[in-house]
Amino acid sequence: MSEYTETIRRWAADTRRAGTLAEAQGVGEVGLGGDEAGSRLAARFFLRIQDDRITDLRYQVFGCGFSMAACAAAAELALLRSTTQARDLGTDDIETLLGGLPPERGYCAELAVAALHAALDAAREHVGRVEKTLKPEDHQEEPRVDPDHPLYRSLMNRPCPPGIDARDRHLFACLLCVAVAETRQPAAALGLPDGAIADLLQTLFACKDFDWLADHVPQAFQPAPRMAEELLPFLLAQVPTEGDAVQRRLAGYLARVIAARAAHPGHLWVAMGLFERPQLTAAITRLLPSLAAANHQGMRWKRFLYKQLCEQQGGRLCKAPACGLCSDYALCFPSPG
Repeated sequence: MSEYTETIRRWAADTRRAGTLAEAQGVGEVGLGGDEAGSRLAARFFLRIQDDRITDLRYQVFGCGFSMAACAAAAELALLRSTTQARDLGTDDIETLLGGLPPERGYCAELAVAALHAALDAAREHVGRVEKTLKPEDHQEEPRVDPDHPLYRSLMNRPCPPGIDARDRHLFACLLCVAVAETRQPAAALGLPDGAIADLLQTLFACKDFDWLADHVPQAFQPAPRMAEELLPFLLAQVPTEGDAVQRRLAGYLARVIAARAAHPGHLWVAMGLFERPQLTAAITRLLPSLAAANHQGMRWKRFLYKQLCEQQGGRLCKAPACGLCSDYALCFPSPG
């Protein structure tokens, strides 16, 4: 499903307490540090306190819809609470009000709590303003497949049929590795129709059966998330309608695979079993060129796809006037090299 749930959309659009507050007893600012999210200001809370109770508050947030929703939720929970009660508010309280956050967006709740607590510290210490830096957890992931993976080696050592691009063999060999590791129904794990695995094996690896895949199936499985079905129409619209028939068929498979693997947490290229991030861009450029052209700024693919979906549905949750000004810039755009 879309990362932006209806509840998060509603809170992100709730600007009742957004803005500044004159004569605030405490102002708390939090910037994001570290390689993951840059070092720009991300959130600021203003508090008015009377008789040890928060009588009014405002916030400013510079980031994505999740950050906006988290700050709005923190403001809702803190208003009219005692300072002790407000200090006891944690990320769990915010996530409960929001109905949960994607694992890689948990830091947005941390951001809101840190800014609120910084404002409380400023009021308690009578210093006017307290600044903090939040470094989100490093979400770098290791590739799930490498050249020594037994199934990958077995597939790539098979004869390459005439006219088949070795890069397509690599792409779908990686995908088969992660799919077989997850379920006895690899087509379902990749969002593909029945018969697609047999077609891929014969087309790319000159293999007419796949009973031998059972030799690579582990004893235990993790349930796979369902396909991000709302992405599928957009992705299928990028499949070329002209050109080589095999390439068009592979492009259709890739569109379905991306919708299925985008439902997994973490980086899309890791969920697809690729060795490194640029291989995903190369595959999309080769098989879905219109999609590659649309992402002309080089945004991370999963975030680009959900951004397209959000805008198609009439919402634009990223409110920064330009991507370079957004505190989430480094989350959306990988660093060079």
